[in-house]
Amino acid sequence: MYKLIKYFLFKINPEKAHYFTFYCLELLFKFPFAKNISLKFFTVSNPKLQKKIMGLTFNNPVGLAAGFDKDAKHIESLHALGFGFIEIGTLTPKAQPGNDKPRLFRLITDEAIINRMGFNNEGVDAAVERLKKIKIPGLVIGGNIGKNKITPNEEATDDYVYCFLALFDVVDYFVVNVSSPNTPGLRSLQEKEPLKNLLNTLQNINLSKPKQKPILLKISPDLNQQELDDIIEIVLETKIEGVIATNTTINRDGLQTNYLEVQQIGAGGLSGKPVTQKSTEIIKYIAVKSNKKFTIIGVGGIHTPDDALEKLNAGADLVQLYTGFIYEGPSLVKNINLKLIKE
Repeated sequence: MYKLIKYFLFKINPEKAHYFTFYCLELLFKFPFAKNISLKFFTVSNPKLQKKIMGLTFNNPVGLAAGFDKDAKHIESLHALGFGFIEIGTLTPKAQPGNDKPRLFRLITDEAIINRMGFNNEGVDAAVERLKKIKIPGLVIGGNIGKNKITPNEEATDDYVYCFLALFDVVDYFVVNVSSPNTPGLRSLQEKEPLKNLLNTLQNINLSKPKQKPILLKISPDLNQQELDDIIEIVLETKIEGVIATNTTINRDGLQTNYLEVQQIGAGGLSGKPVTQKSTEIIKYIAVKSNKKFTIIGVGGIHTPDDALEKLNAGADLVQLYTGFIYEGPSLVKNINLKLIKE
């Protein structure tokens, strides 16, 4: 069924296809029986799937990565597709349109996507109002936060603090995004001292609350070994909960898509099958080097149940889907969970 749907969706501009899909999904799920059928078909309930991590209980370990539902508009519909947790964002203090279009491209031969969306979102406050109305028992919701494009790096911490405080009562965990390649200068916040200062600031606010929320750091797949060692040191020193490995890559090596076509697309973060191995290698390196002292959520090129299993075996506690979800459809969530039950 999804192969037929994908055939038609892939005839449409990728960004338009994204919004059209959500429009159809929301329209369909206005009928309660349709949502109930979806929940029954895609949701896999089994005690073997339940994970207790970071002080939270996940009904299953397969989540939706940030970027898919930036503004928390479709959580109920996405939950009906079987996800154990959903991460919204990246959200910024002020609404911003993102980068100029076109900014989302398919590399079908590579089963990949290049995006340079640029944190397009309606602002954190609008998302908070939507989240206040969502009551789904057992669903864990994460908030991915970033800085506005116009905010200089020396003032970036203020943007993260604003988002952190705004979301604190309506999400279950936080993700600090300093690794997107699509906001100018953002990745320089991954450098040791700026990153340590940012995370310490957020953690100090967190510790001042009656009940703390887990904070994770989303990292780039383009970090070298020394930079990964620095990340491990910073996570342990700041006592945040862990990392999400990994974001999109700026590397274009080994692609099967025509070189000129890739060059014509230009800048942006690459996701999908080309990052599968690199993401898994980073997960394994961090897990071994840190002696598994903190949480790791694995994301990057999960297109099959075996891809998910490899990341979990490499040291990930949970996994997230994005590009694989687009190429394989919602049955991927169910199939991964069924695979995990058998293991």
